Amino acid sequence: MTTYKEIFGKYVKNYSSDPSSDAEGQVWYNSTSGTFKSVVVSGAWSSASPMTSIRSSSAGAGTQTAGLVVAGYNGTANIANTEEYNGSGWSNGGNVGTARRNLGAAGLQTAALAFGGFTTTNVANTEEYDGSAWTAGGSMGTARRSLGNAGTQTAGLGFGGYATARVANTEEYDGSVWTAGGSLATARNSLAGAGTQTAGLAAGGDTGTVVTNTEEYDGSAWAAGGALGTARYVFAGMGIQTSALAAGGGQGGPALTATEQYNGSTWTAAANLNTARLTYNQGAGSQTAGLVFGGYTGVAETNITEEYNVASTIITGAAWASGGNLNTARGGIMGEGTQTATVAFGGDNPAPTGATELYNGTTWTNNPTSMNTGRGEGAGAGTQTAALGFAGYTTANTAATESFNGSTWTSVNSMNTARRGLGGVGLQTAALAFGGFTTARVASTESWNGTSWTTLPASMNTARDSLGSAGTQTAALAFGGFSTAATGITESWNGSTWTSVNSMNTARYALAGAGTQTAGLAFGGTSNPPITGATEQYDGTSWISSPPMSTARRDLGGTGTQSLGLAFGGVTPTVSAATEEFNGETVSNNVKTITTS
Repeated sequence: MTTYKEIFGKYVKNYSSDPSSDAEGQVWYNSTSGTFKSVVVSGAWSSASPMTSIRSSSAGAGTQTAGLVVAGYNGTANIANTEEYNGSGWSNGGNVGTARRNLGAAGLQTAALAFGGFTTTNVANTEEYDGSAWTAGGSMGTARRSLGNAGTQTAGLGFGGYATARVANTEEYDGSVWTAGGSLATARNSLAGAGTQTAGLAAGGDTGTVVTNTEEYDGSAWAAGGALGTARYVFAGMGIQTSALAAGGGQGGPALTATEQYNGSTWTAAANLNTARLTYNQGAGSQTAGLVFGGYTGVAETNITEEYNVASTIITGAAWASGGNLNTARGGIMGEGTQTATVAFGGDNPAPTGATELYNGTTWTNNPTSMNTGRGEGAGAGTQTAALGFAGYTTANTAATESFNGSTWTSVNSMNTARRGLGGVGLQTAALAFGGFTTARVASTESWNGTSWTTLPASMNTARDSLGSAGTQTAALAFGGFSTAATGITESWNGSTWTSVNSMNTARYALAGAGTQTAGLAFGGTSNPPITGATEQYDGTSWISSPPMSTARRDLGGTGTQSLGLAFGGVTPTVSAATEEFNGETVSNNVKTITTS
């Protein structure tokens, strides 16, 4: 008899608990549960970080880890902005020259092509993207919207669509000029495309009736392929001619979640999207690593992003979850610590308070003693059992500084400049304070050595208050705030100098921050107005979008790390006691129990 060892090359293992990683097909015996288990491969959609802007009728290009969404419609007007996806979140790219919707796109994030579409009329415009800016390319021969797309920047393919009527003609782009190719057998618009210029795929669409027709292109002519299982239009297509994925769309009624995969001859059902929507051309990637973003849910445009993965792992997207409420609702609150061990202090409800609460990862407990000086809009540094609170507003700006030992506050030497709405980072014995408001917005920086504050010669490049902060005394990050308006300006501190770096995607003030200089987290705030729950992650170079908080708020507290953050209190516009916990994306084995059935 053939053994498992002979088939797989390994013995059945014995574990008391399931391993965090193992090879596909590896079988083990879990001695605790008394069951045999294995890692299996499956396909599934998982929630990912949303785009920074809502939109439908856009076009997509690139891969799952380097995706691109171009132009579209935001529910009010055509838009020109581009967003780039890095596998974790979205950041702003360069704007196209012509704002439009229902366009086609092809290529990579750093070498993309956008063509056709609708402004107030159908257009033939072509634009080329180099990863930062769009420049004009050769115009299409036929101005049209809602067309299919495939290929690359220098070998693009556009087919079908709507001109003055539905069209079947195909055009090929060589990097500068469009030329006529073979026509589709069935004229249609709002179809999906995949593949390359010499091996293209056209599926579904609207002929006056929503259809299942699939056609394959060989570089000169189209031939019939296998029919979709579900007739649909305005859906997303991705992949290549022999390995494609179709997702979402509609049939003239409610939006669909249905996903299908193509093997070069036949479409078969795959795992459904989590959110039903008309996805237009808003897809990128491959059959085994797909990406769908935005669209129209049937109620409104959306910024929802989902990833499709065929793998032996399960991806759980980053998300905020509700935690225990504060005992005292308040805005302008300060805090220090981790997701499971935070001290929150001060704030306004509605008068300044010194109330102190301790969080254990589940529940807030009132500390018996409050700060000596009740205040809001101050800053802090340190940990739950060794914190520092400084500056803020009482009935006037204050410079008062206090030290917390886990139970009691002690007044220590004051700051040199009384201020409120400042940023603060570091430890109880090595802190940094920057920005804020005195009689005007300031950029000055002060350093704390455990005994006294010293005004440093280097100030921030932009004076502002109500900013977010993260990091340490020698490696800090200052982001957002209010200068002459809400801003997304970000600056990095190396212990002696502030340097301007890439700005946040969403300008805002009265926000909170967590994490480090190279792994920061920004959340909440107000964008003049509205109050927002928007969340962004910083990787040391760029900000990317992340799932928003459930409760939009400003003047909130924030602690923790980029992957384990904590948000508490704030103003919604009434004072809030809500607490939310942020958990970053995780990857785990797709473990299945082996049964006899």
